[in-house]
Amino acid sequence: MHFVDAKGILSAGNGMNIYRGCTHGCIYCDSRSRCYQFTHDFEDIEVKQNAPTLLEEALRSKRKKCMIGTGAMCDPYMHCETQLGLTRRCLELIDYYGFGVAIQTKSDRILRDLDLLRSINQRAKCVVQMTMTTYDEKLCKIVEPNVCTTKRRFEVLEIMRDNGIPTVVWLSPVLPFINDTRENVEGILNYCIQARVYGIICFGMGMTLRQGDREYYYEALNKYFPGLRERYRQKYGYSYEVTSDNHGSLMKLFYDKCNKNGIVSNVGKVFEYLHEFPVNTKEYEQLSLF
Repeated sequence: MHFVDAKGILSAGNGMNIYRGCTHGCIYCDSRSRCYQFTHDFEDIEVKQNAPTLLEEALRSKRKKCMIGTGAMCDPYMHCETQLGLTRRCLELIDYYGFGVAIQTKSDRILRDLDLLRSINQRAKCVVQMTMTTYDEKLCKIVEPNVCTTKRRFEVLEIMRDNGIPTVVWLSPVLPFINDTRENVEGILNYCIQARVYGIICFGMGMTLRQGDREYYYEALNKYFPGLRERYRQKYGYSYEVTSDNHGSLMKLFYDKCNKNGIVSNVGKVFEYLHEFPVNTKEYEQLSLF
């Protein structure tokens, strides 16, 4: 872990990454890709120590309230957040200035800030997004070794539901020959139905691989799934898009389940929801209770 003073904190689309790098150890992580130009080890977390100061300056200068997004590139609830608390300080500012937040994580550490998430949702809008890839608990601990398992993330979704906070699930990635099965996808979808999530973001049944990410993933295949690396090499070569042979049947299952249970499955509509700041916050507060 090392500390830097960042020049800015919000992107043009009001996205925010307080940290750079990750300690979750997910074997498929796209953020490892060389295109992101990391100049340090991925597990050596870069901490933007002045993030709260920069965020307050940005929020005070905005003419209109909006949704602030975080977690797209690096999880805001990595292990170091327990010690540093920068995510919490930023949430306090978002709450104080009356903005909304769309926060993405795989960690149950988010429950520490449930009080702030509830307050933001009551005053403006809060959407919690959880990534869920692997229903089988033993397999999940291999694929995503240093973070809570999918079952625990489901429990977090239920807690958010019970507190009136809307949720979205990222069903991505689905790893060919590993978790691209009906049992896996159906198990995750059943969790989503029980937790009454607003929507699910799914770009298809597969994954992406590029330089940096691919090498790390293939090393994990050698370690945990002997022989699978060669199968990938023969079938996909150096393709960026790696699509499961079961894509068609699994996407049909996905859409059928979502349509039957009133879950938004259109990716564009889910993103619109994540970025839409409520015009009438009192009306939104009432709707979020149902």
